[in-house]
Amino acid sequence: MPVQNPLARLLTGLGVGSRPLEPIVPRRTLDDVILPPATRRAVDLALVQVTSRDLIFRQWGLAERHPTGLALAFNFAGPPGTGKTICAEAIAHTLGRRLLVVRYAELESMWMGETPKQVVAAFRTAREEQAVLFFDEADAVASRRSTLLDQAAAREANTVVSVLLQELEAFDGVVIFATNLATNLDPAFERRVRTHVRFEQPGPVEREAIWRVQVHPRFTPLAADVDFGALAARHAVSGGDIRNAVLKAALAAAAEPGPDDRKRIHQRHLEAGMAEVIAAKAVMRQSLFDDEAGHGRGAADRSLSTSGWLAAAALRGSLAPLALAGLSLLVATAALVVALLC
Repeated sequence: MPVQNPLARLLTGLGVGSRPLEPIVPRRTLDDVILPPATRRAVDLALVQVTSRDLIFRQWGLAERHPTGLALAFNFAGPPGTGKTICAEAIAHTLGRRLLVVRYAELESMWMGETPKQVVAAFRTAREEQAVLFFDEADAVASRRSTLLDQAAAREANTVVSVLLQELEAFDGVVIFATNLATNLDPAFERRVRTHVRFEQPGPVEREAIWRVQVHPRFTPLAADVDFGALAARHAVSGGDIRNAVLKAALAAAAEPGPDDRKRIHQRHLEAGMAEVIAAKAVMRQSLFDDEAGHGRGAADRSLSTSGWLAAAALRGSLAPLALAGLSLLVATAALVVALLC
């Protein structure tokens, strides 16, 4: 058995060589996806484009007139928790293909030039496996190209976008991009993406259906007082929020004293679970400039605080190299003094 050298072990520990793709065998179908009517129609149209691909490009001869740009690329854009990821999985399930999820945290490499290679490898793997390629949080990997070409990081990011566009142009499979920030995508993607689907927050009817689909129709013990319609009318939240609230309610019901066969999920558990979810969202939206007592400052104070913080950060950034240089000089001087004294 060959012995791995220390440098290779170090690089492996830093993540070099790890696969940026997460293969998923899709289990959820389009019946599991609850969407507003307009979004569902757009998704169905996207699916028709995939299933009619042979008719359009081979039988109708359009592949001869359009030899490039044959990728069926879709952009799912909308707030978190509105069903983009579930929908991508459901499309892969409908097509009978695996889903290859690309996450930018694993795709991005600390080594210059490696991230574009990872992008090429992702498309190559999807082509070889006939899988649906899914870029989660696509705005991170396909963000607008920068004009600050004097910075190495900006040049690297621009290269990643250019390589992604080239691969997309040559790819002939199915690619789905999902983003919460569609405005951050590079404008060049608008032409190369076949269909843009807007995912919106569900309405009361969709929310009630989402509440119902989160529990098992036979095994989940619901109390008689559970009213999904009331929950849907009271809480204008996303499907992801509803999922989290149901899980919290189940945990709370299971933690109550008594034999398991007598435990039930009540309306109060569901209401409390949703209250926790909403409270957590409020914490995430809390201003960094709120004081310790939790009292928010006025807009003008926040503006001044923000300006001051940015100025201080810029000053720290400009002084950091000088401080390091001074420290290095001090260490070198001390070493020279010690050598002379010895």
